[in-house]
Formats: sequence, C-alpha cells, structure tokens
Amino acid sequence: MEEVTEAVSNLNVVDSLKKNNRIQVSNTKKPLFFYVNLSKRYMQQYNEVELSALGMAISTVVLIAEILKNNGLAIEKKIMTSTVDVNEDMRGRPVQKAKIEVVLGKTMNFDALMLAGQNDGTMVNIQEQT
Repeated sequence: MEEVTEAVSNLNVVDSLKKNNRIQVSNTKKPLFFYVNLSKRYMQQYNEVELSALGMAISTVVLIAEILKNNGLAIEKKIMTSTVDVNEDMRGRPVQKAKIEVVLGKTMNFDALMLAGQNDGTMVNIQEQT
C-alpha cells in the first residue's frame, strides 16, 4: 500500500513541474497581439513568460519578444534554439523542424507601464502605428 501512495505522490510532483507560464505560439491560429497581450498577463502573474515555437512560427516569437522589449515591458532572460523530429507525412517519417524558446522577464518598471497604459491608453505598440 505504501508503494501505491508513493507512486501517487510522484505523479503529483510531475504535474506540478508542468510550466504554467509557457505559451506555444502558432503563426496561423491566433493574431499576433493575442500573444502579446497573453504574454503581458503571464508576466503579471508569474513574473516571466516562456514563448515557444516551431518552424515558421519562430519569426512570430521573435516579433512578440521585440514588441515587449521595445515597449519597456520585458527583458530577455534566455534564448534556446534546437531541432526536433516531427512526424508530418503519412508514412510516419520524422521531419526535422527548428524550435525556439525565449524566456522573458519583467522589467523594473513593468507594473508602472502596465498601470499607465491601462489608465490613459498611451501605450501604443510598434505594429499598431503602421
């Protein structure tokens, strides 16, 4: 009986290791500013956000990170690149895809900028100006 209890305890530990602040970005499913705003909310809640993408969505992650950095909301903590095997074709052969993971943290004045942006609406993103 103790073995079963220990196994259940180990399952809970594995579940708690799941990252709640990770956003898996797609360049086809949601608009760019959905991810920008979601990243802001995650940084408010967790103090950092991890953006992850495969293949063609990598440029979207880079754009999100640059928008947040240029608005003074985020700083880069870590950037990781790798390749992963993805089963894409019908025969089940793996295809290698590029992967990026970017960890962004809050800047010292993140909270003040967020509050100022909510109160007077002056926070304008670069992409919204064009």
